[in-house]
Amino acid sequence: MWLGVDYYPEQWDASLMDQDMDTIVELGCNVIRIAEFSWHLMEKTEGQYDFSFFDNVIAHAKQKGLKIIMGTPTATIPAWLAKKEPSILSEFEGGKKRTFGGRHVYCFNSPVMYEYSEKIVRKLVEHYKDEEAIVAWQIDNEIGHEGSDVCYCSQCQDAFRKFLKEKFHGDIDLLNETYGTTFWSQEYNTFDEIPTPMETITTHNPALRLDWERFRSKSIVDFIDFQAKLIREIASDAVIIHDFPGGGLGKHVDYSKVAKSIDHVAYNNYPVWGGQREPLAPHEIAFGLDYMRGLKNQNFWITEAIMGAQGHDVTGYSPRPNQAKLWSYQGFAHGCESMMYFRYRGATKGAEQFCYGVLDADNVKRRKFYEVQSCFREMAANQEAMEKPIRTEVAIVYDYDSVAAFRIQRQSILLNCENEMMKLYKAFYDVNVPVDVIPEDADLSGYKVLILPQMIIGKPEFNEKIRTFVKNGGTAVLTYRTAVKDIHNNLTFGEVIPVGFSEFAGVALVETESLQDGQNFPMTGCGLMEGRQGIGGVFRDMLEVSDAEVLYRYGDMFYDGFAAVTRKQQGDGMIYYIGCGVDEETMQTIMDRVMKDNGIEAEPTEDGVEVCCRGEGKHAVRMIMNHNGHEAKYGERVLKPYESCMEKVEML
Repeated sequence: MWLGVDYYPEQWDASLMDQDMDTIVELGCNVIRIAEFSWHLMEKTEGQYDFSFFDNVIAHAKQKGLKIIMGTPTATIPAWLAKKEPSILSEFEGGKKRTFGGRHVYCFNSPVMYEYSEKIVRKLVEHYKDEEAIVAWQIDNEIGHEGSDVCYCSQCQDAFRKFLKEKFHGDIDLLNETYGTTFWSQEYNTFDEIPTPMETITTHNPALRLDWERFRSKSIVDFIDFQAKLIREIASDAVIIHDFPGGGLGKHVDYSKVAKSIDHVAYNNYPVWGGQREPLAPHEIAFGLDYMRGLKNQNFWITEAIMGAQGHDVTGYSPRPNQAKLWSYQGFAHGCESMMYFRYRGATKGAEQFCYGVLDADNVKRRKFYEVQSCFREMAANQEAMEKPIRTEVAIVYDYDSVAAFRIQRQSILLNCENEMMKLYKAFYDVNVPVDVIPEDADLSGYKVLILPQMIIGKPEFNEKIRTFVKNGGTAVLTYRTAVKDIHNNLTFGEVIPVGFSEFAGVALVETESLQDGQNFPMTGCGLMEGRQGIGGVFRDMLEVSDAEVLYRYGDMFYDGFAAVTRKQQGDGMIYYIGCGVDEETMQTIMDRVMKDNGIEAEPTEDGVEVCCRGEGKHAVRMIMNHNGHEAKYGERVLKPYESCMEKVEML
């Protein structure tokens, strides 16, 4: 277990280093994370490499018994490189170049970026390959964050055309047929005629845009893989991590594919950021943590846990006493096994002056310092429990292509795929049932329940896996907008929606409707749900039923003959279809039935009280967290506002 802080000694006078290291040890740390933004410090002029500063930092750390997480510095290219090779800079839509001065300003398809990245990373790793104090190498920083996942420069255009040429085996007629470019006279004679999908009148071809999304993802995946292979070539036993930002399902990159190149997923967990009036809801924070755990389906690290208010130009909500410690507890509860706080000390200069740290710029130990110290002490005492994997019976399965398809054609202005996933997730979170959030190519064995939200891109092999899963006794929950399109983002001719599932689920989609704010509709319970009433919105599929059991029907004029929610037994299992956005109470009712039928033990608690168990046997612990700004109870225990605690339990 690594417990530490993100330390930027290059931003402080060298005379502070000994005192800083002593204070870091006093916190309960055994590691520091360094160097991720220090390319210029390592190479002030081209080809003149100097690692002496970090040699000194590592020497001081070793004297204090601290280990090192070393970052490759490619997230922030030096000014001399931007000046010499302006082609390295990425471009906004419309051809405006990004200006040197921020971070992540390079183009992922720049040959120059690859050339200079290889030089600095190779020199850095060769210099430190035998340094035993380095326990992990971090590649770059928050890849694809803050808009850096998209570039529209000529290098990207050329690379995109090459990507398409390879995909379609050099056959432009095959591309035209696949995309349906006869529409609006968009046929191409050569691959060099294909545009990048920048602003135009109306919109670009949906199939072209989905391939653009896939290309953007591949560009980033390839860059991380390039660095990982380079590090392993020089230091074969290196442990490699990457620190992912939040909001991964909204990025133009499939983080699950990035994760295949590294040994451990790391996460920068920001429940609140500049300008927010209040933090994310507890279930939204938990969903982000479980999404990180699902990238490799294993425990993960948190490389940036916050302790103070955060923001670049605008700061925001400051965590209340014990609230940031609570978020750290929640991180460990959902599979974190090593944690670093961002940052050791708040900066006095640069863009992150208002990203407050464990210490503020006045360098005085206050409440935040002692919260970190107590958290580290408690986690270190339960290390064995925190390092055990989390086992779940429920998984939410997402598909990068489907999420991208909704970015391309949102269909409902209220529809946000991640939000819809979190609505489903909340029904389990509220009764303390753990959930994996995993990509569609993950191993699906071992689960009792699979939730498949808005998987609009139908993939025959995946669909067959789901049918087999259900026949063998599992429960699958499909939602509206499932299996509507093929893998090219086109509708399918002569096929009933949900394509590949219509007969299996016993339903046929005959009409659809997108809803806006205030356009809700009633739902009436049937059969198992007789006597219940619900409210729907966002989007709805009007379902004709062949041999499925109807749980809810639409209750409004014109559509009261159509089913809204159904289920059907197939083999030893069950397949549900939720045909619209449903209110929270109705969602809970449906998922309570799913859990009961699958023997999944729920533990309802007071609103805002979260309970998780970690570990096995005599080392197991129950983690109890009160996310409320007021007292709450768990059993007979009275929990203070934002209190987090652990108790020993026996688990098989």
